[in-house]
Formats: sequence, structure tokens, C-alpha cells
Amino acid sequence: MTHVPVMSAEVLGFLRPSHGGLFVDCTVGLGGHARALLEAGASRLLGLDRDRDALAIAHATLAPWSDRVELVHADYRTIDDVLAARQIAEVDGVLADLGVSSLQFDAEGRGFSFQRDEPLDMRMDRSGGETAADLVARSSERELADAIFQYGEERFSRRIARALVHERSETPIVTTGRLATIVRRAIPRRGFARIDPATRTFQALRIWVNRELEGLDRFLEAAVNRLRIGARLAVITFHSLEDRIVKHTLRAIDQRGGTVRVLTKKPLIPSDDEVQRNPRARSAKLRAAEKVA
Repeated sequence: MTHVPVMSAEVLGFLRPSHGGLFVDCTVGLGGHARALLEAGASRLLGLDRDRDALAIAHATLAPWSDRVELVHADYRTIDDVLAARQIAEVDGVLADLGVSSLQFDAEGRGFSFQRDEPLDMRMDRSGGETAADLVARSSERELADAIFQYGEERFSRRIARALVHERSETPIVTTGRLATIVRRAIPRRGFARIDPATRTFQALRIWVNRELEGLDRFLEAAVNRLRIGARLAVITFHSLEDRIVKHTLRAIDQRGGTVRVLTKKPLIPSDDEVQRNPRARSAKLRAAEKVA
């Protein structure tokens, strides 16, 4: 499987692994960023991911550095617990790439994409928790509308929720194809659409299923607290909701105690060349901060 880590050069520029030290890749995914950190000089790497399938591929990707790498099945928000269990007080850099991995989008049966008709799952960690089909089946019309509006920023959320509730009363909505069809029919057609009408609803359900926004601010606080003086945190986001939380949380930490220096007044975005080579990078935004006290 070909995997191109997003904004790899910019990540290395901020985290400076050539100095050596222990780095935590909190969303190691298929191992692309982790490999770049190790190739650039990181002494040790601790990789976290809640997707066991991704971890299996990361193991293979990082096999040449197996004596310097530990991979853990864990949610990035448990960074404090993971480090405490290993009696690690401080680290030399933290990376969180909060996007959905290529594996999750491309692998059949995961339900993240409407490009194929498959079970409506969307869980990053398939070892437990509700699927998207479960949420669509049990949620009230208002809960569906609120989630689609809040997490997808979809202005037709109420029409979509009404259609979902009506359609599920006839037949359960358990596949990506049926969900996409219902959403497309519910949204008024007004000329050319830049993106598929189902895109925002799929994003909303994915965020809802995986609780992607919950605890992100607490994770950032924990990550900063674990940095050595002079060490850095880099966070890549792929939609405005996450980027807003990262921006305001880092600014609040800075203003509250002066423990970090925000290195990105505005987020960095991929170059035109990178987007041309890797279209999935187009919505990425990178923010970074340095521990100063």
C-alpha cells in the first residue's frame, strides 16, 4: 500500500529530530511520519494508534528500526497514561496527524467512503463502540440533525435528518451506498456542486462515531506538559473544527502561563506541488508550539 505522509518536510523542520531523543507519534497510522523522524535522527520513537490494522502495517514499515520503536494500541488522548505506564516523564517531540489514514479510506469494509457500497461502520478502532449504522438507527431526528450540522457544517442537516428517519422506518440504513443516496436526494440541486452532496454528512458521522473532537484540548495540554524545555509539538488537522480547537487551546496555554511559544501565527498549508502529488493533502493545516518554561 502506497502511503504518502502529509507535510513531512514541515513536520521535520519543526520537530528537529536530528538532535536525537524520544519522539511520540500519537497517530502513527501506516508509519510514514514515524519513518521520516527515524531517518532524520530520532533516537527512539513511541507510536500510538487506535486502529489495529494500521499498527500492523506500521510494524512492517518501521521494522528496520525495531530496536528503537515501540508501537501501542491506544487512543492519542491517553498519552499521559501511555507515558506514565512506561515511567517516561518527558519527551523530545510530539506529533499528532489527526486525519483519517489512507488505509481507512481505501480498505474495503471500513465504511469511511461512499466510493464503494459497503457496511456503514466508520470506526477507527473496530475492537468496540458503536458503528455509524448504530448511530443512524438509534438517534432521534434532532440528534441526527444537530450532529450533521455541528460536525459536518451542513446547512441542510434538518432535511437530511428527516429523510434518514423516514427511510430507516422502511428499511435499516446499514450501507454507505444507501446512506449516500438518501443524503443526495434530500439536498436541493443548485447547479454545479464542487463536492459530492454526501461529503459533509459522511464527515459528520465519522467525527461523531470516533468522538474526534472530544478531549482534543485536554490532549494538547497533556502533550505540552510532557515536553522537555525546548521540545516541540506539531499537529496536523484536516477540517476547520479541529484546527479551531488546536489554535485556541495553544493560544490559551500560552496566555495563561507562558509555558509554550506558538510557532505558527497562521497554520502552514501544503505547497501546490505537494497537493498535486497527493490530492488528499489539500485540506491539511499544520500548527506547532515549543515548550519554553
